Amino acid sequence: MKLKEIDKTRYRKHLNKVIYACVLSLTAGSLGIAQLLIALFPDASGTHFHWNLTGVIITAVFIGFVLNKYRSHPFMTEVVYVWELKQALNQITRKMAKLKVAAQNGDVDAMQAIHYSYTGSRQLWTLDDNTITMEELGLWQAELNTLAEKYHVTLDATSYDAKVLKRF
Repeated sequence: MKLKEIDKTRYRKHLNKVIYACVLSLTAGSLGIAQLLIALFPDASGTHFHWNLTGVIITAVFIGFVLNKYRSHPFMTEVVYVWELKQALNQITRKMAKLKVAAQNGDVDAMQAIHYSYTGSRQLWTLDDNTITMEELGLWQAELNTLAEKYHVTLDATSYDAKVLKRF
């Protein structure tokens, strides 16, 4: 996945609309389905937990289907990009310990993966207004830059390929 610049205001506005639509749909859908199931199949004991749970599950599956169907719609561009970025960063984070060891030993692919992770994290944290750990990220980037200089590596987030993670 290639990093790209996105409009933060548009992203936040669209994300909020998607979240609100999902919450409203989940609430209305799960209650509606549960009430329909309770009316069709009443329980003499008065407990309807299984029908309520069924309503939530059916509605959640429906919402997932709709989100997947419209993921390529222009309205969803920024939201899907951030979702995919989070997935890509999560894959790197799971391998980070091994990547750092390999980077210490001069592995160029490991350094590029770590650099991509730091660059993507900086973008993600800026978009989500999560600036608490930005100072730490700066320190981590400085350590990586020192390693890159030591091994004469030019760090470039665009040269990262997720396939290299299979080695680690």
